[in-house]
Amino acid sequence: MEWQKLISNKRLGQEHRHVERHDDRTEFKRDYDRLIFSAPFRRLQNKTQVFPLPGSVFVHNRLTHSLEVASVGMSLGNDVAQRICAYRPELRGTLFEEIGQIVATACLAHDLGNPPFGHSGEKAIQTFFTEGGGHFLQHQVSPEFWSDITHFEGNANAFRLLTHQFKGRRPGGFVMTYSTIASIVKYPFSSMAPSRSGKFGFFLSERDTYQRIADEMGIICKSKPGEPLRYARHPLVYLVEAADDICYEIMDLEDAHKLKILSFETVSDLFLGFFDDDTQQKILQRIRDEQLTDENEQVVYLRACVIGKLENECVNTFLAHEQDILNGVFEGSLIDHISPLQRAAYKRCAQLSVERVYKSRPVLDVELSGYQIMATLMEKMVEAVTNPDRFYSHQLISRVSSQYDINAPGLEERLMAVIDYISGMTDVYALDVYQKINGISLPIV
Repeated sequence: MEWQKLISNKRLGQEHRHVERHDDRTEFKRDYDRLIFSAPFRRLQNKTQVFPLPGSVFVHNRLTHSLEVASVGMSLGNDVAQRICAYRPELRGTLFEEIGQIVATACLAHDLGNPPFGHSGEKAIQTFFTEGGGHFLQHQVSPEFWSDITHFEGNANAFRLLTHQFKGRRPGGFVMTYSTIASIVKYPFSSMAPSRSGKFGFFLSERDTYQRIADEMGIICKSKPGEPLRYARHPLVYLVEAADDICYEIMDLEDAHKLKILSFETVSDLFLGFFDDDTQQKILQRIRDEQLTDENEQVVYLRACVIGKLENECVNTFLAHEQDILNGVFEGSLIDHISPLQRAAYKRCAQLSVERVYKSRPVLDVELSGYQIMATLMEKMVEAVTNPDRFYSHQLISRVSSQYDINAPGLEERLMAVIDYISGMTDVYALDVYQKINGISLPIV
């Protein structure tokens, strides 16, 4: 793959139109601004990251997580651009120098498609069709569509949200640049050819859109004719993924400390484990010099040191493997290939998070509740669109926003409209709808 083709400011839906601009923002900065001011991005403030939404102690939600990932992504992209331009002078003065902005924007968008209650919400949508009341639909839809909905994935849903022409919207969805769109597709293949984790990058309804974008930029196609579509990643995906990996693993530990799930000693030992003995002593001395006696502030400082170290490690890894990345043969994530000391420290953090954070009672409670809420919403809404002539079905369908094609003539389109509607809800709104349609609460006028 070639950087000159991979960095494109062509806009989806405006390929053959000249759009007059009235300010000096770059096209990639326009993408960033467009996302920041969008309703789907604002809704992330009421979507769970890991822990229940804030009570007396503020922890991360999807919005704050996305902003932090974008900050790290900007640093990764800028550092990579600067260092590559040092030995590839032909890239200076080109769009390549803007990859920091592209990565930051893709980071803002990377969680847009996540349903309420995070991975528990994803699982509820999937299992409604594989284990629940939606199983009877398997033989009424195409195998490709069935594969999409039984593997429902937040990443693929983000791509749909950015590119699909919902009712009342202009062609091209958000009308983003090709490079920004491609940089969020972590799994650039269809659900018929998923990764070992079952994840994929685009639904059948958006397959042609991704193929057009990828082919335009020269992204390597790895599938043979007749096989499910599979591409290499756009190189900037690795930087978006690295920013996400750094933030969620490290910030979840900070939140766990705030919530007293993990002790100060546990978290500080994990964070100091990213550094050799001499650097550890320098960090501890700096904490003493700065008179940081509050344990929360010490954790914040240690976290900043770790993020800075991991950012530098990921930049070095990207540069060391640049040719493999451009050839589409690089395996794994950047974190998988960082220096042994930092990689071992990261694995310790990940293992402890699984054992003591992600299985803690607050996390399990919100997952159990969220799963039940989502499963019920799926059951009620799918029953409504498969039996639209019933009185209760008509009432339910009437409360769905007009942007969703809930009355489409085709069953697959109606089912996708249900998934669009429910996955776009915030946690709070999903709970509110759940309570109302089950008669648990009444609206107060």
